[in-house]
Amino acid sequence: MSDALINGLAGAGGGIIAQIITYPLQTVNARQQTERDLKKEKRKVGTIEQMCQVVKQEGWERLYGGLTPSLVGTAASQGVYYYFYQIFRNKAETAALQSQKKGIGDGSVGMLSSLVVAALSGCVNVLLTNPIWVVVTRMQTHTKISKKDHSNRLATTSPEETTLPVIEPLSYGTNHVIQEVYDEAGLLGFWKGVFPTLIMVSNPSIQFMLYETMLKKLKKRRALSKQGNNGVTALEIFLLGALAKLGATVVTYPLLVVKSRLQAKQVTTGDKRHHYKGTLDAILKMIRYEGFAGFYKGMNTKIIQSVLAAAVLFMVKEELVKGVRLLLIKDGINNMKPKPL
Repeated sequence: MSDALINGLAGAGGGIIAQIITYPLQTVNARQQTERDLKKEKRKVGTIEQMCQVVKQEGWERLYGGLTPSLVGTAASQGVYYYFYQIFRNKAETAALQSQKKGIGDGSVGMLSSLVVAALSGCVNVLLTNPIWVVVTRMQTHTKISKKDHSNRLATTSPEETTLPVIEPLSYGTNHVIQEVYDEAGLLGFWKGVFPTLIMVSNPSIQFMLYETMLKKLKKRRALSKQGNNGVTALEIFLLGALAKLGATVVTYPLLVVKSRLQAKQVTTGDKRHHYKGTLDAILKMIRYEGFAGFYKGMNTKIIQSVLAAAVLFMVKEELVKGVRLLLIKDGINNMKPKPL
């Protein structure tokens, strides 16, 4: 089994576990990012309080709306990302060693090369998996309107407005969302938000650059210590992953908000602030109607969710890689033993 495949499978496994643990936070964050009701914005609602509101008004299952396609997307994204990351990383290491033979560098992959490797892997990942995340965002931001809310709306709206379907269908599964997106914009609709998402490959690039830089320094410090042990524990991997993701999230969060706005279901009638024609239109309208604060809606929730998810992912991935390699070594040793006649 190749090293790239091992890392790809381990990344997928770690991503699934991290996704299940942090999914309710993702749902709340997606709603915070796409909220454009000025009346609701006047009263700040904390993450825990908003989660409780969703459970009370719509049921606990809404916190896991879109979980199935999200798990598929996570497995696909992490698998694709780590697979291509390892391939590009191997090429970068080979190039670094060749440069060392020519007297250039120390043979290790530098910070810039790590950034490029992560960026290329991220671009491949985005182009292949964006349709899945469009579906997930739609399902996360879908809200059920209760009969009580429906009655209140009918009482406060004009006869013309009451002819519009104000209650969303109770069944809002994956197939329904796929059909909805296709009816709205055809196949291109599944690549909504792809432009800011492509720019957002800088997030994992920054994340991995920080992670590998800190990991390299930690191993080097361990190697220079009296014990001479450069091993890293699961807890240290957890903390390094958390710190790396925190730095990357703070820098790239505005792009994440724009992406969510474009991928969420838009209101094509009524208030023009709720409809975006594209990335630039979304950015300009957000600046005009919400100010720069609009680009950081739900950032506290995202930091908690992404840092926790990244830390769990890194920890689980590293442990899975170690486990698989250990099994392969043992299997190799057993195969080398002479079999009894």
